[in-house]
Amino acid sequence: MTSRRSSRAKLIVSLSTAVTTFVALAPAAFGTPEHEDLAATPPMGWNSWNTFGCNITEQLIRETADAIVTSGMRDAGYRYVNIDDCWAEPERNAEGELESHHERFPSGIRALADYVHDKGLKLGIYTSAGTRTCANTMPGALGHEEVDARTFAEWGVDYLKYDNCNNQGIPATERYAAMGEALRATGRPIVYSVCEWGENAPWEWAPDVGAHLWRTTDDIKPTWDTGNADGYPMGVVNIIDANGKLADYAGPGDWNDPDMLEVGVHDVEGYPGLTDTEAVAHFSMWSIMAAPLIAGNDVRHMPENIQRILTNGEVIAVNQDALGRQGAPVRDDGDHEVWVKELADGSRAVALFNRGDEAATISTTAEEIGARPAPRYAVRDLWAHTWTVTDGEISAEVPSHGVTLLRVRPKR
Repeated sequence: MTSRRSSRAKLIVSLSTAVTTFVALAPAAFGTPEHEDLAATPPMGWNSWNTFGCNITEQLIRETADAIVTSGMRDAGYRYVNIDDCWAEPERNAEGELESHHERFPSGIRALADYVHDKGLKLGIYTSAGTRTCANTMPGALGHEEVDARTFAEWGVDYLKYDNCNNQGIPATERYAAMGEALRATGRPIVYSVCEWGENAPWEWAPDVGAHLWRTTDDIKPTWDTGNADGYPMGVVNIIDANGKLADYAGPGDWNDPDMLEVGVHDVEGYPGLTDTEAVAHFSMWSIMAAPLIAGNDVRHMPENIQRILTNGEVIAVNQDALGRQGAPVRDDGDHEVWVKELADGSRAVALFNRGDEAATISTTAEEIGARPAPRYAVRDLWAHTWTVTDGEISAEVPSHGVTLLRVRPKR
């Protein structure tokens, strides 16, 4: 697979003035009442890029939709089937419109959307806020926002991932606002995913351009640690560090997006993939961070261990909690961290996170995690599916590169 970064024409622009100006003028129409519940919890779905890159066809998308249903992923909450780059013809038609690739998507996106909708799922699509997309295989939407948004709506698209390549140095707020307004004007509820790589602090302005989620980092790869605190490529632990600082910006309808899941993704660009322990940690931390859960594996050929991770209802419930809080660390002892997410029922989700190379005992207390004072607490291990009772001390032996994910509440 060709590296997405290798084809990027990145032009980073200072946006301090543009952000101030745009936010002041942001139209009240964003987040209209009829769509105010769109992405009320972090979106869940699947995206083609991490495993397939440009090697996509309509048959692959149909088979994936089928597998999302038969594997139990749909019933677990995964709804969006998202086509990433390379789905369109290299150039626009005579009317200036995008067309699906004639050989790989011969039936067209409308027919594919109908198929996906008939499965009880929703269809997502991709383009870039530039002249070309990141893989440089198809036109971007820069200067064509209205016609492309209208086309997507007519096709029945439910989700747009809007990338940042070939942007001609135009301020991000201008480019992403244009598409946000164009999507709103269609009247169709379309989840708007701003994929700006976190370069110009989109968490500060993306809600004002109509976005429901925004990338906070550069691209993830199926590995634990690339050594890059910022910049391409990033591993699971690198992204946790960056995204974990932004909890105050997340809430219902507005989500920090630390990129797609690498659970079950392997042998991509020289990366063998995560171990099972790392995959559990990855899924746990994305869940406690209230991140969108967008799977990237080949769900048609999903081993049982990966299926169990991706469909763990107790962990997903933490991610999808109606309060919409993003969890954050309350203690960092270097390799050992304690993360807490407040939940709607008053309980706390707690991640005991061991980023080190050796197993370790990690401990906390009911007081430290902000639990309501009580004589005793019920502690649920969300991976072992077991209960324990404590007077306030909470502790677990956590494997290297692992997470013990708990739910703690006063015992009735």
